[in-house]
Amino acid sequence: MGYSLMKCRDEVLHLTKQLVSIRSIVNTDGERLIAHSLYTMIASFPYYQANPDHLVIEKTIDDEMERHNVLAYVKGTKGNSNRTVIMMGHMDTVGVEDFNQQADYAFQPDEWMEWLKDEEISLKDREHLLPDEWLFGRGALDMKSGLASNLYLLQYFSEHPEKLNGNLVFIAECDEEDGSHGILSALKTLNKWKEEQGFDYVAAINADFVSPLYEGDPNRYIYKGTVGKLLPSFYITGAETHVGAAFEGIDPNFIASELTRQISYNPELCNEAHGEHTLPPVALKQMDLKAAYNVQTALGAFVYYNFFIHSWTPKEALELLKEQAHIAFQNALTVFEQSYNTYCNMSGKRNDGVPWEPRVLLYEEMDEMLIKAHGNKYKEAMAVFKNNLLHDDSLDTRMFALKVVEEAWKWMEDKNPTIILFYSSLYYPRIELTGKTSNERKLNDALDEAVHTIQSVYKQPIKVKNFFPYISDMSFMAISDDEAGIKAVKDNNPAWGTKHYVDYDAIRDINVPVINIGPYGLDAHKKLERVEIAYSMEIVPNMTKLVIDKVLSE
Repeated sequence: MGYSLMKCRDEVLHLTKQLVSIRSIVNTDGERLIAHSLYTMIASFPYYQANPDHLVIEKTIDDEMERHNVLAYVKGTKGNSNRTVIMMGHMDTVGVEDFNQQADYAFQPDEWMEWLKDEEISLKDREHLLPDEWLFGRGALDMKSGLASNLYLLQYFSEHPEKLNGNLVFIAECDEEDGSHGILSALKTLNKWKEEQGFDYVAAINADFVSPLYEGDPNRYIYKGTVGKLLPSFYITGAETHVGAAFEGIDPNFIASELTRQISYNPELCNEAHGEHTLPPVALKQMDLKAAYNVQTALGAFVYYNFFIHSWTPKEALELLKEQAHIAFQNALTVFEQSYNTYCNMSGKRNDGVPWEPRVLLYEEMDEMLIKAHGNKYKEAMAVFKNNLLHDDSLDTRMFALKVVEEAWKWMEDKNPTIILFYSSLYYPRIELTGKTSNERKLNDALDEAVHTIQSVYKQPIKVKNFFPYISDMSFMAISDDEAGIKAVKDNNPAWGTKHYVDYDAIRDINVPVINIGPYGLDAHKKLERVEIAYSMEIVPNMTKLVIDKVLSE
């Protein structure tokens, strides 16, 4: 006989529609609304009426807006184990600007699918307008169906604690789509419960979405661990000149363009581990820093890149990128010199040579140089500058960091063209499940067994891979980096300790192996976002339950 699935599809589908109907767009009041709605729903479960202290709704910490997480736990009665599994998922979604005049439909899946029947959409998309097989709507895939699966399992185990040989923690966090204030705040509660309740966290299961990795890909993917993400940023100074004397200076935009040519889409910067490769970096912003029009070249330029890692540490990434920036700078000067020579030959003008050499500094290196040169005068002035800059609400973390670098550059005596390399945003730590710890081995074995069991009753192939390929809150359940890697993040982020701070010690205190078992669908973050019902509403909760049972077994 094959495995008998829990009949949860209809209930998870109903919960998903309820959650999608709440407009919980990140950085809006909807994040508060969905948290209170979830809290009220869970509080109605008989278990939480009997144990109200097992459920909390908590405001995020050090957040510029008011929003909340919802956390709950069930204490199993099957044995006396303190082993505890964390189920996690985010409540927020991206916006609905792409829906245009149909924005209201984004939160009404049934009506939205009916409306789409009369629209011009591709044949592939139209084939999915089957309400028994697919559900469309903002957040249906990313990731309210995954949250609904977790919610179903929370209710199931709250009604059957005698089937739980250990404990189950449920987290519904806010702000995953922007700054991860939700999960970073939840760490405080997780660590408090660890002390007060004696929870021994042995595994975390995220329920974020999965999608095909290529056209025609039939697989449903489960992921062990997750990709890491950095935002390497570059402040580029040139040598200012009037455009009427173009070769007397060098435009920082010219250097920035060569830097982007060197870094963006460069396969040398794909990080391989366990036979899996990250995508190469790509530029997310490139701009000069002129405030108004004039006929002088810009003083500075600014560019930053998305940068994924599997095994490289943030320190190693800086070393690699510094090398790439030096190559780009040299290439820019070579092209500049060739153009200058050609121009002088054409025009008969005197060639005065190119006076610059490539110079690339880490922010950490520049800061140390300035402390050595100016001592406390520099340190005190920069502290005042950063604190004053905090009053400018228009600056996000990235622009705040840039302003700090610009200010520090003013203290440099040698103003020759330079590239300053730094980090300007949140670091999402990579997580590798290497099997080195007993908890990792237990989770790996539980996942393999669950996939084997479910595959016997599910026709599509289920594949396990090593790194969840999208940015997610999984990153804050554990740290695979050593202290030197984290120190590189702190020392090279100019916003660290003022505009930006992460308690990496709190992550290390949890340090739990994490996997992702999430809903399957297409077009996350797009107008035709949709989730496949059969896999997402039935297979996902069943597989998650199997993993929980196995991980908590003696």
